Amino acid sequence: MSFARYGSRYTVALPLLIVAANCVPPTEAPAAPMPSPAAGVTSSTAKGAYDVPMRFPDFILFGNPEQGRALKAQAPTNTRQVLFNGQPIPLAEDGQFLIAFDRDAPATARLVATLANGRIIEHPITVAPGTWRIEHINAPYRGSASSDADFARRRPAELAQIAAARAMQVDSNGWKQRFRWPVTGRLSGFFGSQRVYQGKPGTYHSGTDVAVPAGTAFVAPADGVVVLAAATPFTLEGNLLIVDHGMGLSSAFLHCQRLDVKVGDRIVQGQRLGTVGRTGRATGPHMHWGLKWRDARLDPGKLAGPIGG
Repeated sequence: MSFARYGSRYTVALPLLIVAANCVPPTEAPAAPMPSPAAGVTSSTAKGAYDVPMRFPDFILFGNPEQGRALKAQAPTNTRQVLFNGQPIPLAEDGQFLIAFDRDAPATARLVATLANGRIIEHPITVAPGTWRIEHINAPYRGSASSDADFARRRPAELAQIAAARAMQVDSNGWKQRFRWPVTGRLSGFFGSQRVYQGKPGTYHSGTDVAVPAGTAFVAPADGVVVLAAATPFTLEGNLLIVDHGMGLSSAFLHCQRLDVKVGDRIVQGQRLGTVGRTGRATGPHMHWGLKWRDARLDPGKLAGPIGG
């Protein structure tokens, strides 16, 4: 297996956790297909992140900058290098690139382009805030581990596998596509929510949960390359699959019953990847779909639009 690398390299830091996994709060899951703006999802969720271009004298941003969102962008003509908050960003041949804003991103960001003639163009960005709910989960904080000691023993190796997968840089244009939901059903857990597990506070929920029966097939939301397919269930994530869509953007699918692809497989949008389950830290069968760009956790609904839409 070989992974093509971009000319501009970037680093990926070791994540503390892949997710505050899991899910299906039995009494809090709404029947509505999407939460209201008051529930932490803005009206912009009704469209994909790449729909409406915001044109400036220098850059073009395809969407509104806000916490938990990825944006495709167009660099000025003859750009040699782009920095986002001081970090180099790889450019596609057509001058397009990807940036994203973490769930806790600060209120301002900055793009800097260096042109071929040496001219510097700076562009400030105002980042809209998100609003996050609290969810109480009747599942043990340590997931499927038999004890705190068992969790402490197993977790470092799991995190090392996740870090290695996230560090891979693959050649894929999936990041340019309009994403689709891997499965459709009732939303049962929402991105950005503060999680409390049997009274013990955890980290925020870094994905979106869709409650469907165990054994339901799920598909690729966009083209990509498989960079992790867990051989055995992880303590929190269960049977975990990670697909890299290129430019540092990747999808994670948690709690799977079965995985139908392997590391190194090049997959296409809509391809079957496996089946939904309840492995790891889960209170019922569901698909947890998480998105990440570099170290930024992202809201899948802001990229894929309304579920079932």
